[in-house]
Amino acid sequence: MILAFDLDDTLYCERSYVESGLRAVAALGEERFGWDSETSFRFMLDILEREGRGAIFDRWLQSHGHRSNRLIAECVRHYRHHRPRLALDPHAAALLPLLSDLPLYLVTDGHKIVQQIKVEALGITPFFRRVFITHRFGRHRAKPSAYCFERILATEGSDWRDLVYVGDNPAKDFVTLNARGAHTVRVLTGEHRNVKAAPGYDAAHHIEHLGHLREILPHLSSDGEESL
Repeated sequence: MILAFDLDDTLYCERSYVESGLRAVAALGEERFGWDSETSFRFMLDILEREGRGAIFDRWLQSHGHRSNRLIAECVRHYRHHRPRLALDPHAAALLPLLSDLPLYLVTDGHKIVQQIKVEALGITPFFRRVFITHRFGRHRAKPSAYCFERILATEGSDWRDLVYVGDNPAKDFVTLNARGAHTVRVLTGEHRNVKAAPGYDAAHHIEHLGHLREILPHLSSDGEESL
């Protein structure tokens, strides 16, 4: 059995990274312009809740009369390159050391610098034989592309039936692997926990948190959906 994990909202809470980045940008605003960082952080958090991530820095800079493409780009760079303090989900922290007898891999989408910084902040590299940041191979290699999983199987000399992938996002994490016969496990955490998947896109197995993963690993050779 080969066990591969997603990163964001699977091994840790991605919201903690987002808030860390917003605090870093708020601190930049205080340093550069004297804007109170806590007020800025709360303002950006409110935009996040109401509109999502897309226009946070635009709205924030505009509220101070300082919106420009140059400043927006600087905020994005500062967000991406800041050094966050992140913590593994407690269930992940307890689980990973118990899986040392299995070949473990990490497959994560996202900006290659950002994802590498997250991995380093979490200190999880020693758990994995290799960390695959899909965007290092081109954005077209991001999930649902099977490219990184194919590389894992080639390294291990195994086929799809030996692969178990644990993720959280039913929009992209599982559909390709399902079609190839891999085992897929959806952990019901993070922003996608209540999402109803399109036909064929959901994982074959559901768990409420990673603490349940070891309970179902012995049964993954059987068909049918499990939910714990």
